[in-house]
Parts: sequence; C-alpha cells; structure tokens
Amino acid sequence: MNSKDIGFNLIAVDSCGARRGEFTTAHGKVQTPAFMPVGTAGFVRSTTPRDVAETDSEVILANTYHLSLGERLATVKRLGGLHRFMGWDKTILTDSGGFQVFSLPGKEISDEGVSFSYEEDGERVFLTPEKSMEIQRDLGADIVMAFDECVEHTASREYIEQSVDRTTAWAKRCRDVELKDYQFMFGIIQGGIFPELRQKSALEITSIPFNGYAIGGVSVGEGFELMKRVVEVTVHFLPQNKPRYLMGVGLPEDILAAVQRGMDMFDCIIPTRYARQGTLFTRMGKIRILDKTYRKDKFPLDKKCNCYTCRTYPRMVLRYLLFSRDPLAETLLTIHNLTFYQDLMKEIRGAIEKNRFDEFHDEWLSVYNKKRK
Repeated sequence: MNSKDIGFNLIAVDSCGARRGEFTTAHGKVQTPAFMPVGTAGFVRSTTPRDVAETDSEVILANTYHLSLGERLATVKRLGGLHRFMGWDKTILTDSGGFQVFSLPGKEISDEGVSFSYEEDGERVFLTPEKSMEIQRDLGADIVMAFDECVEHTASREYIEQSVDRTTAWAKRCRDVELKDYQFMFGIIQGGIFPELRQKSALEITSIPFNGYAIGGVSVGEGFELMKRVVEVTVHFLPQNKPRYLMGVGLPEDILAAVQRGMDMFDCIIPTRYARQGTLFTRMGKIRILDKTYRKDKFPLDKKCNCYTCRTYPRMVLRYLLFSRDPLAETLLTIHNLTFYQDLMKEIRGAIEKNRFDEFHDEWLSVYNKKRK
C-alpha cells in the first residue's frame, strides 16, 4: 500500500466552484483541469507520441483490459513498463478495465470478481480486484484506478445498491495491494443516477485513503442533464485537496459543465475517433470535412488554431486526403482535434485564474453553438 501523497496544489477556485490546480508524478507536472487523450491499447491511434506531446498533452490514458490481452502485457513488462512501450515520457493513467469488462456479454459477477471471455481469443478469465491492480502495477502507469463495478444507468435501484457495496469492498481490497513506489491510486465512486446511492458511495470511497477520486458510471447513455445531476450531487462529498476525475467525458460542452461543477480531470475517445471519421472541432462548432461545402475551401480548419495541421493544410486538401483514404488524413485530423481540446483546457484554466469562468463558459458556448441555430 502506497501512502505517498500526490501533492495536489489548488491554485485557484472560481466563485462558481471551478478549480485550477496541479499535481506532480514521477513523469512530470499535470495542470488541471486536464484532458487525457486515450491510448487504449498502448498507442494513441494514427499519431506518434511526438504529435501528442506537441498538442501540450501532459497525461494520457491506457486501458488495462486491452493491454492484458495476449502477449501485450508480457511485451510491456519485457520493455520495463508502459512509458517505454508507448514512447511517452510524461504521465500515464491506466483504468482498471472495469468499464470494458462489464460491457462484455456472458460475464459472471460475484463478490470475488468477474469471470468473462476475452473478445480476441475467447479465453475465459477470472479478474479480481487484486489481479487488476497487479496488472496495472506491471504496466507501470503513474496513476492506477481501483477496480469497480460499472453498471448501466437503466439498472434497478436494488442492483445498483448491491454494486455500490461491491465497489466499496473491492476498493478496500485494491488499496491493500502493494504498488511501485512512484504509483498513485484513485478510487471510483458509483451509484447510478440515484442521488442517495451516489452520496453513499462517495462517503464510503472517500473514507479510503486514495490519492484521488473519480466519478464513474457516467457517459453510459444517461444523457447530458443526468450527467450534470450526478456530478452535482457527488462533488460535494469529494475532498478539496485531491484530484477529481470524471471518467469517460467527453464533448466540449460536457467538460465545461463538469468544470463548472468542480471536476479536474477528463478522458474520452471522442476527439480521436471523431477525427478518424472526419468530424473536426473548431471554435465555431463541429464540421464534417467530407461535406461538399469544403471542396474548394482554402481556409484552415480553425483560423485561431496553431496546430501543424492548421498551419499547413487547407480544408479542401484535408477533405481530399480523407476521401483518398490516405492514413495521413487521420494523423492530421487527430492532431487538430487533440490540439483543440488542449487549447480549450488552457483557456479554461486561464478563466478560472481570473475568476470569470461563468462568463467564459457562456461566451465560448455562444460562439461554438452558433452554427446550430
């Protein structure tokens, strides 16, 4: 059990509750609010680590479930850990695999753990909280997540209450596992869309000495309004002196709403997946580059963006590359979307420091949403 403190420094708190902070891992400082690009299987798709670093990303996420498949874990261990495997010398966070495992068909859940079959080869595996932590220890991430039970938001209150109890029991077992000296562990709060169960889970999980706390079980189809409500009823029970992580979120408007409610860290596949499909984020709203509107468009994706893509290629060429199915298109578009997200986080941090996040929130969304009106 690692009792070292992550040293979260709360730099500023806006009058609305938005927080500006920082913490330091063995691989560098992380400014919050922070967005973490997702490198599910040990790489951020269609990009190099240099590309990702040039977007000013300070922490990326990798997936315990996918990295435990086949020879992947052995390969990572042989190289000495994820940092060398991924070619990334900054902070890495690994999730516990809970979300992926619980979305699989044919899983069997007990108080001891979860039995499931790997998607790739059908091998039957029994994953316990201890095993999840051991895998994450071997992967060598800076921040590891406790193993939790993530349930559908439509599950019955009775079942979600049972899952809250199970998540708490599993969290205690995870915390007892010895990690590497430099690793930190975050606990995860569950409870579905039920306020009293979110409160119960928050009180139980925060009673365990984790280095940070996450809200799980959102972005599972509950919708924007319910997501906001879950954050609102949960955040009051989270300690001020630890990072707060909202898992699996999300769209820019989701992040802005969650920051406004006091959350610090976010991850999502949206910017990278959308990029590969030709949907790009700009300060004027999303655009679909394959639309014929951009066939003769000589402007960059976003005139205020200074990423390599916007400095080098007009929209018409990006459209041509994607139509040609050239891998370069996915790389260029991913670079842009990740830069857009990191630029947004910088602007958010600046607004909080000036105690004007509410105004920034409204002004930014009024421009971003203009195209839809």
